[in-house]
Amino acid sequence: MTNRLRDESSPYLLQHAENPVDWYPWGAAAFTRARELDKPVFLSIGYSACHWCHVMAHESFEDLEAAAMLNEHFVSIKVDREERPDVDALYMDAVVAMAGQGGWPLSVFLTPDGKPFYGGTYFPPSRRHGMPSFKEVLLGVARAWGEERDRLISSAAELVRRISAAPAPGGAGGELRTEVFDQAAERSLRGYDWQDGGWGRAPKFPAALTIEYLLQRHHRTGDMLAREMATHALTSMARGGMYDWLGGGFHRYSVDNHWLIPHFEKMLYDNALLARAYLHGWLVTKDPLFRTVLDETLSFLLREMKDGQGGFYSSLDADSEGEEGRFYLWRHEELKEVLEEDELLEFLVAATGSTEPGNFEGKNILFRALPPEKLAQQFGLSVEASTERLKTGRGLLMQRREQRVRPGCDDKILSAWNGFVLAALADAARSLSDPLLLVHARNLAGFLTKEMIIEGRLMRSWRRGQARVLGYLEDYASLGLGLLELYQADFHPVWFETAFGLGEEILTRFRDSQGGFFDTGSDHESLFRRPKTLQDTPTPSGSALATALFLRLHALTGEPKYLEPAEETLYEMQHACAEHPIAFSAWLSALDFHRPPQWQLAIVGNPQEAAFRLLAGTTAGRYLPRAVIAGGEAGRLPKLQLLEDRAAPDGEPTAFLCQGFACNLPTTSPDELARQLADVR
Repeated sequence: MTNRLRDESSPYLLQHAENPVDWYPWGAAAFTRARELDKPVFLSIGYSACHWCHVMAHESFEDLEAAAMLNEHFVSIKVDREERPDVDALYMDAVVAMAGQGGWPLSVFLTPDGKPFYGGTYFPPSRRHGMPSFKEVLLGVARAWGEERDRLISSAAELVRRISAAPAPGGAGGELRTEVFDQAAERSLRGYDWQDGGWGRAPKFPAALTIEYLLQRHHRTGDMLAREMATHALTSMARGGMYDWLGGGFHRYSVDNHWLIPHFEKMLYDNALLARAYLHGWLVTKDPLFRTVLDETLSFLLREMKDGQGGFYSSLDADSEGEEGRFYLWRHEELKEVLEEDELLEFLVAATGSTEPGNFEGKNILFRALPPEKLAQQFGLSVEASTERLKTGRGLLMQRREQRVRPGCDDKILSAWNGFVLAALADAARSLSDPLLLVHARNLAGFLTKEMIIEGRLMRSWRRGQARVLGYLEDYASLGLGLLELYQADFHPVWFETAFGLGEEILTRFRDSQGGFFDTGSDHESLFRRPKTLQDTPTPSGSALATALFLRLHALTGEPKYLEPAEETLYEMQHACAEHPIAFSAWLSALDFHRPPQWQLAIVGNPQEAAFRLLAGTTAGRYLPRAVIAGGEAGRLPKLQLLEDRAAPDGEPTAFLCQGFACNLPTTSPDELARQLADVR
């Protein structure tokens, strides 16, 4: 049998199209039906790569008895949180308020007008560890709706009032307080795990945004502890099993403190943000491990996550053949079978930390057990010979792994997450002087601007030729930042013009007249609260992204209309940044970018000329976190004040390194520009 989800495009919703549950997609039809039948709504929110979402689906949503209870007592709605982050954020806040914690799958019971009165996350099929079974929950809620409806409706109204009035994490605004940066660094240090790397205890998530801020702090102040935290975290993750040693790229998080045992799903946003963190780690330290991880992660994205049209898929499942991690795990007998030579087997076992009994549930998670020098020393080889042997073994194992049943892929393309990929590709292309990465970045930007912007409106999601759902704040801001990175790599004016247009749309549709930005545009669907998310998750909040975009647009254009909303929001966030730096790291990076000195590099001339490219090439290999770059012929982009009124003497491409539009003496010499850039702190 099929249900109403069969007509949806989301892979997550389509996974449930054959359930015996009479699912509705989110929309007016479901709530109208609930009012007609006088039934409460059961809302289930998840995403395609979510392991526990799959578990609950198999245990309960495919169970005929549980489905019959849902169909008899409720109107049931399925939501893909990645397509509808506004719905997810709203009801996640409600469940956290009711239960003290949230997660996915998110299970919420609503009145027919959409107000939540009870909720949780995963419910097991039978009573377990003090948790009621899903069927017990269904019967209990149905009974309460029949016998205590007034109480449920009243509690729902009170809950909505409370979470709608909840104060945002802010503080006194007015001006930049420099002590915020020291306070944030102190709290980051206090919570750092110097034994295993990262912050907090298991489960451990990769804190790409915090690492980025610490690298920025080191660049500004020379703070060696900030650098050490950032690089220790990068090294610890790269050497653990959360990193896919064989195929490149990162799994979503580590279930242990040592980064060994991953939760095996792979998310696009993690890999895009981490690729950029490793790029910046390499620019700061020139550590070859960081460059290797960067190259392998970008190769993974281009090989396994790229759609033929140019965009990048959202995620890979944790499961294959009904088993979590099966695609990535190795039995010792299989290693012996693939690596036929005893010498090669012994070498790879030592290199990857494998054992005969296995390091995880009788199987092996492959990881970097030894640094290259120690591995070579242990086997009496040169580092070069050891590297070659490692390459041979990896090639054989990769060939075998490619024969396995692959994890499922959520092949929808999301604007915000693709904006992160675009920024990583463009930044790496410029920083590494890599023309192939620049081609990939241009192809991605071309796809996003052609397929995802419909009649001037950015869409959230695209799949198989169909764009849907109006874009959210994070979509506009992330894509805008990605396009600015690409403009700074190839200086094609269309990328700047499109980013400028996205910024204008944010001002028109997302700005709150009381300060800050809403997650949803003025013409989005109205929910019981218009969400305004400030805290960073594994991804930056839409408000932090919009603030970063406006700071960069102001640095390029000099337009006060970009600086004013950015400053008023930034200054309000300073207290939260100082008290909770891990949760507000993207804001800290924006604050650091805004704090003087801020650098601007203008290169006037024809970007196609060799002399222009030589000047632009001086930025390669340099970490410039508080700089913007503009290039091209003066007057071609009137909005770009940074290029205005700057004449190239004798028609030669000329560089101007500036602070606040006040510039050093112009130079046509790449050597002189390199000397000036060396002083940028």
